[in-house]
Amino acid sequence: MFELIRTHRRWMQFILLLLIVPSFVLVGMQSYSSFIDSEVELAVISDQGIKQSEFDMAHRNQLEQFRQRLGSQFDPAVLDTPAMRQQLLDQLIDQRLLAMVAQDNRFSVSDTTLRDTIAAIPQVQEDGRFSPERYRQVLAAQGLSPTSFENGLRRDLAVARVLEPIGLSASVPQVVVEDIQAALTQKRSIQLRRFDAADYRAKITITPQDLQTWYDANKDSLRVPEQVQVDYLVLDEAAATQGVQVKDEDIASYYEQNKHRFGTPEQRRASHILIELPPGASQEQRTAARERAESLAAEAAANPAAFADLARKSSQDAGSAAQGGDLGWIAGGSVPPSVAKAIAELPKDGVSGVVESPFGLHILKVTDIKPAVTKPLAEVKDQITSEIRKQLASARFAEMATKLQGAVYDHRDSLQPAADALGLKLRHASGVTRSGLLPASQTEGPAASGSADSALLDNPRVRQALFANEVLREKQNTGVIELTPDTMLALRVADVQPAHVPPLDKVKSVIEARLLDERAAQAAHEAGEAALKTLQADGGTEGFGPVQTIWREQPSDLPRSVLDAVMRMDPAKLPGYTGVAAGADFILVRLDGVEAGQSQPDDARNLARQLAGAWGEAEDQAVLNLLRDLYKVKVMPPAAAVVQGDQPAEG
Repeated sequence: MFELIRTHRRWMQFILLLLIVPSFVLVGMQSYSSFIDSEVELAVISDQGIKQSEFDMAHRNQLEQFRQRLGSQFDPAVLDTPAMRQQLLDQLIDQRLLAMVAQDNRFSVSDTTLRDTIAAIPQVQEDGRFSPERYRQVLAAQGLSPTSFENGLRRDLAVARVLEPIGLSASVPQVVVEDIQAALTQKRSIQLRRFDAADYRAKITITPQDLQTWYDANKDSLRVPEQVQVDYLVLDEAAATQGVQVKDEDIASYYEQNKHRFGTPEQRRASHILIELPPGASQEQRTAARERAESLAAEAAANPAAFADLARKSSQDAGSAAQGGDLGWIAGGSVPPSVAKAIAELPKDGVSGVVESPFGLHILKVTDIKPAVTKPLAEVKDQITSEIRKQLASARFAEMATKLQGAVYDHRDSLQPAADALGLKLRHASGVTRSGLLPASQTEGPAASGSADSALLDNPRVRQALFANEVLREKQNTGVIELTPDTMLALRVADVQPAHVPPLDKVKSVIEARLLDERAAQAAHEAGEAALKTLQADGGTEGFGPVQTIWREQPSDLPRSVLDAVMRMDPAKLPGYTGVAAGADFILVRLDGVEAGQSQPDDARNLARQLAGAWGEAEDQAVLNLLRDLYKVKVMPPAAAVVQGDQPAEG
């Protein structure tokens, strides 16, 4: 948050966040005293405490924001972690701390600044200008009044000013910027020699004792989490469409009612002569313009073949006059209604009288007509059949959804009655855990991870439902879970397999593959290290590939570890040699040359801004740490339990 208040632009982003997603962490000073003194305190700032109820409220709102943002993919197990809860507690502490500093030092915001800040929020503007009506509508949608929002915003702007000067003054010495820019653009010529682990696999032998020893020492890494086998039903568009028949008479009727959709409407090409009539023209100007237009209309009607020449000579539409007044093929809405109506009523090569529009006075000629063309029924029959089937399926889907809800609850211990009632296939899958789907090698029966329904079964809402107590332990049906408007699931746990370590014979192949990988990688690394020692002593290029030039911004396809090793090599010692692990492989590097790179002035300016931003963040944090010391911030023992989830906050 503190990065956002470093400049006025970032102020706007900060304020917009407060408007669109009401703040759940900034608490007014008056509200601090509203908590019961005996309530558990998670932190104390001077003599003020942050109560657990404050944390709980912020925690609930944070999870609700994630839930709204992620929809069906919301998974508390992924988002509600100790790290996230610690971050939230730190935010509450820092925001309370800044509010106290602002109050103690009498930070304030003028009415003019407040008005300008609100007026600059894009969501309360219309056509780029502040709209009072839009402002009230946006606040009402969030359940806020202008008075309460403005009071809160004034307080938040005052709090923002505590750190604002720090960010505005943050800068990095130019010599540092230049050194970093030089490092980013410096080019290095290198050659590579790779020791592939795969080349050593054939020389490695894995004995039964090796397998047993590894198994005994690494059992915990082989532990398979608690998993369930599930029966489930899927109601989707395919299920609702199955068996739907479309009659020929329905297709014919649909075709007749929608003929306009199955073809090309009539198209007309037109030209015009325009006599301009400016807005607010006097009666004298209007009379003169109409007399001129009437004269041109009479001349055009007398000799339609010369219409283009007349347009070139007399039309005041500079855009079309050079083309003989040609307006092209007239599309809907491309010309004023009065002009479109006149064009529609003219025959080919017909010339109109004077037609008035907001642009002036027109004389029109239709130069070409493409008649409407309707595709025959046989050509669009498949399209119509698909559309009718979808309409029927939509109605059937709603009916089936209602039946599914009832059948699932009427027979809580089985999904088979629901499957029979709706004609759905009862499906089966195994290997569903609280946190995801297990690979087929760790499951028995049809693995959910290899199923066509894997995305449905891995949905966080589905997994949460399966591990609810009445579903997991009592083997009751879940409710009907609506994942999307056209996809519903109902599930039941058929069997539960507790967490366990598989016996050796079940994981023998897995251990053998792992040992083979580890030892092949070790052999490759040892061979590479030995070659590196020889090269550092005697030099040479044997086994190296062609010379290539790389730099930080153009690393070619080098792994990051190799690139970092190359850029750390001493340019004063050429040729130089180094070696680095790249996954299971080992790569030797020969450094042949170093040259300064080229950069543009804009690159240096952008880098300076980025470095200043990072420097400002570091200074912000340093000031916050200092303020924590000055205001004697203490994190109380109960906070550890809340952060770890041993005494979970509400949410």
